[in-house]
Amino acid sequence: MKSYRVRNTAVASPASPFSAWTDLLFKTGEMMNASAEVIGHRTARMALAGPAPSQSDRNEFNLMSQEKMEVAAESAHAMAIRMMSLHQEVARLAIQHMLDGTANLLSVASSSSLHQSGHRQSKLAHDTMRNSAEVVSQLNTSLAHIAQTGLQPIHARATANAKRLKKL
Repeated sequence: MKSYRVRNTAVASPASPFSAWTDLLFKTGEMMNASAEVIGHRTARMALAGPAPSQSDRNEFNLMSQEKMEVAAESAHAMAIRMMSLHQEVARLAIQHMLDGTANLLSVASSSSLHQSGHRQSKLAHDTMRNSAEVVSQLNTSLAHIAQTGLQPIHARATANAKRLKKL
C-alpha cells in the first residue's frame, strides 16, 4: 500500500477553504478525464477481444478488478489516517477555546469598574467571534484536504492508466 503525504492545516487563511476546494475540483476533473479515457480504451479492447481474449487482454481485464480493490483500500486508509489527525486537532482547538473563554469570563467577573467590565465583555465577544470564524475556516479546509487525500490514490491510478494505455 502506498503512503500519501498529508498536508498540515494548522493555520488557515480566509482563502484557504476556497483554494482547497478548488484544488479538489481540478484534481477531480483530471481524474474523471483520465477515467473516461481508460474506460473507453478498455471497453473497446473488450469488444475487439470478443469471446476469446488474448493473454494480454486477460491480464488487462484482471488488472481492472484488482486495481479497483487496491485503490479503494488505499483511499479509505489514507482518509482514515487523515480523519484521526483531524479529530485530535478539533479536540485540541476545543480545549484551547474553552480555556481562553474561561480566562476571558474570569476577567469580566473580576472587573473593578463598569467601564472595565464593558471593555472586557467586548474583548470576550470579539475573541469568541474571531476564534469561531478561524475554527470554521480551518475545519472547512481540513475537510477538503481529507477529500483530496482520498482522491489522491484514485487520481494517481487513473492518470497512470490513461498514460500507459495511450502507448498501446
